[in-house]
Amino acid sequence: MSDPRITSSIFTRGAVDLSALRTPTPAPARPSTAPSQAAPSADLPAGVPGGGGVTVIDVTEATFQSEVLERSLSTPVVVDFWAEWCQPCKQLSPMLERLAVEGGGAWVLAKVDVDANPRLAQMFRVQGIPMVYAVVGGQPVDAFSGVVPEAQLRQWLQAVLKAGGVTVAEPEDPRLDEADDALMSGDLDAAEQAYRKILAETPADPTAEAGLAQVGLARRVGGTDPRAALAAAQANPDDVEAQLLAADVEVLSGMAEQAYQRLVGLVRRTAGDDREKVRQHLVSLFTIAGPDDPAVASARRALASALF
Repeated sequence: MSDPRITSSIFTRGAVDLSALRTPTPAPARPSTAPSQAAPSADLPAGVPGGGGVTVIDVTEATFQSEVLERSLSTPVVVDFWAEWCQPCKQLSPMLERLAVEGGGAWVLAKVDVDANPRLAQMFRVQGIPMVYAVVGGQPVDAFSGVVPEAQLRQWLQAVLKAGGVTVAEPEDPRLDEADDALMSGDLDAAEQAYRKILAETPADPTAEAGLAQVGLARRVGGTDPRAALAAAQANPDDVEAQLLAADVEVLSGMAEQAYQRLVGLVRRTAGDDREKVRQHLVSLFTIAGPDDPAVASARRALASALF
């Protein structure tokens, strides 16, 4: 299930009223449900607390106050709204869990099954999953929906840790920090300028290339009605522009694999300039996710088969 919402940034913000979830007397903390614990990564960022504490917990409405709201007073909590039947969730949740374990207790991942906890999903205005909220100091501070590339997810988590007062290592390249901040705030012009400056000084920098590709994606879908775009593509399977826009919408909606399949199929059905245009567009979408994404590796093989 997904309710695509296209904005100038992949990240969204909004106030959530959690007063109905609070009780006059705090509920006693309970042992975490099936906690995932692991030894902290040897290459944790400097200043991030380790110690092998609880990193991943399952949360219900009954335990939300103690495990999320109260815990967030001292440790940032990232809430992952998911469901067993949600295919994009199966891409995002393992990545979140791995990064939580890697963080060694700097933040906690709280998993909420929307089928078992519909009231929590309603309180957080969850219209499509996966949906992820950051809770700091007892209040949501930021959120995003859909599946995002790991590089962008790491940037988002770093911002969450800063909001929670956790000292994190400064990025190795302050130029990237400036560019990423502009992208996350939706200032696409500033982000593009910053990424291009990095590439002029450091050609083929993979992070800058991914950021620049994401700027292009955000520009292409700006102001687009996602449902209308997908409907137009379905009604006009050989309309190249309609298919390219639909693929962009799918990537921002957490359906990257579907987008890749759409464009690989279009490569098979086109020729000449149209075929090359589709190929280049698909490669730009690969750049956003990065070469280590398993879906990208699979789609590259499919693209090679379609071309040759």
